[in-house]
Amino acid sequence: MNYKLIAVDMDGTLLNSNNEISEKNKNALKIATEKGIQVVISTGRIFTSARFYAKLLGIVTPIIACNGAYICEYHRNNVFYENPINPVDCKEIIKVLEDNNMYFHFYDNDTFYTKELNYNSLKYYNWNKEQKSGDKINIQLIDDAKKLFEEKEPKIYKFVIMDDDSDKLNYVKGILSKNKNIGIVSSWKGSFDIMNKGVSKGKALEKLCNILNIKSSEVIAIGDNYNDLSMIEFAGCGIAMGNAEEEVKKKADIITDTNDNDGVYKALKELIF
Repeated sequence: MNYKLIAVDMDGTLLNSNNEISEKNKNALKIATEKGIQVVISTGRIFTSARFYAKLLGIVTPIIACNGAYICEYHRNNVFYENPINPVDCKEIIKVLEDNNMYFHFYDNDTFYTKELNYNSLKYYNWNKEQKSGDKINIQLIDDAKKLFEEKEPKIYKFVIMDDDSDKLNYVKGILSKNKNIGIVSSWKGSFDIMNKGVSKGKALEKLCNILNIKSSEVIAIGDNYNDLSMIEFAGCGIAMGNAEEEVKKKADIITDTNDNDGVYKALKELIF
């Protein structure tokens, strides 16, 4: 098959357990680009975090960020698509989370809002200490999340809710799922994400392919978690990592090796090289 686009997830896929891109994975994507194949990073992360890794790859790539709520070319800040959560829904989400004493953070394309440094926000805070100013993630500590929307109304693409208690997570997820204007998906253990209704990596990938005039049959999509399912199902060739969730493996056309064993490289070696 003459593939024209590769959409690759970051965490658990392109990145190993140390949040690094192996030389084999990096070279595989570079070779694909040299063959005229468009490489697309597709992640649940905030855009600025994904941009850092896109620069490391040394290739020009559009980025699907925030689980598909934001698509942008990082090298010239060209926004293809955005689908933020309605501010009214944001305030309703915040109320439910605060009433149930949940940790959460939310973000637009470049600013990470949180009430406390914990879980991922603490991880990014420490990560910032080692980065150049242009690569740091803007983290804003806020006392009153609802007040932020009354004063500023930022474009929020995604909420992340995290807790070590899975029963508590499921209980709160059940309450929030009654809001028909939002979509909920899991992208990592001990957490779930909230986006606007209809937002997914698959929908974003479809929109990008329409812009680039590429058919779904000409697409390879590689991922490991539930938020990757939609793009794996959309692609002509859906690839699940060896460390992927079982449901993702069932939907995939191919199962490759794990993210710690250069699974992206090994899959592309068979399909493209």
